[in-house]
Amino acid sequence: MRALTYQGAKDVRVETVPDPTIEAADDIILRVTATAICGSDLHIYRGKMPGMQDGDILGHEFMGIVESVGAGVTELRPGDRVVVPFNIACGQCFFCDMDLYAACENTNPARGAIMNKKQIPPGAGMFGYTHLYGGYAGGQAEFVRVPKANVGPLNIPDVLGDDQVLFLSDILPTGYQAALNAEVKPGSRVAIFGAGPVGLMSALCARHLGAEQIIMVDHNDYRLQFAMATYGVEPVNFDDEDDPAERIIELTGGRGVDACIDAIGFEAKGSAIETVMTNLKLEGSSGKALRQAIAATRRGGVISVPGVYAGFIHGFLFGDAFEKGLSFRMGQTHTAKFMPELLEKIGNGELRPEVIISHHLPLAEAARGYEMFNDKLDDCRKVVLTP
Repeated sequence: MRALTYQGAKDVRVETVPDPTIEAADDIILRVTATAICGSDLHIYRGKMPGMQDGDILGHEFMGIVESVGAGVTELRPGDRVVVPFNIACGQCFFCDMDLYAACENTNPARGAIMNKKQIPPGAGMFGYTHLYGGYAGGQAEFVRVPKANVGPLNIPDVLGDDQVLFLSDILPTGYQAALNAEVKPGSRVAIFGAGPVGLMSALCARHLGAEQIIMVDHNDYRLQFAMATYGVEPVNFDDEDDPAERIIELTGGRGVDACIDAIGFEAKGSAIETVMTNLKLEGSSGKALRQAIAATRRGGVISVPGVYAGFIHGFLFGDAFEKGLSFRMGQTHTAKFMPELLEKIGNGELRPEVIISHHLPLAEAARGYEMFNDKLDDCRKVVLTP
């Protein structure tokens, strides 16, 4: 089959690789009909994520048609059309029993080795996302093996197109969990840092949950303009504002927002010192977005973090957060928990996540899609690939 493979920083290639096969009784083989490039894929593309090996197949946002099933698969049959959550959950462990699917104890074979080193073990396995999360082949390919297929894949009715439902695999549940973690309700005032796909889905979900005011911070004017036209956000361009948090406080009558959503993560553009420390591996992540969120949130408010972070942060203003009485909610998305509910909302027209798609490309042009998305060329917001 043809698949997009990692060959090093900013070097991804569509190559011919062996077809996947059934390896366990509860596996399925999926023929991929649509797959997307995620913002977190760019961390890999830029060479920022450890645990990658040359030849790894990328991609964790995908859907398709079931081609074959293992003997233990009871929920699916060949011909079913499904969306697959980006994290892999067993459905039976301590955490899965609490619907904390991203914390599954049984799907990441890297957990044992990391625990033996007395480090905090990672959570559930993920498709196409480093050997720290199991080294599973991803879905930017013609076919993909899906383990634990009785738990994650969600059947999709034929009346809904691929574009409408593809983002159930990651960014729509991620934006929804981010908004729920931010305790968004009718009348809420929310600031969202980052106007990429997760930031846009957070705005969609915050508006759906009744937010009265959404302020969005980014420095890509075309993304801010799209968010303003589509979700009614108030844009703040940090290339034009010396202190976005100060501007947010001004826009909320001097009090600050009820909640901030950090949809940027560890690659936020930080200070010169942070940049040097990160490059020297003395700093795990930039704390710029979190510092802004702490400053912009009112006393007793919430900071929700769907953006990916790694390692440690020196410039974390914990004293300020304590003095303001802030709450933090964060972590990988428990995707399967939210997929059925969100599918229903898509089906009845309440949510239209597909409007953020700016580019459709064949899988053969995936490398160009990565370059376009990374460099923000041609007003790129979201790229969908078709094998």
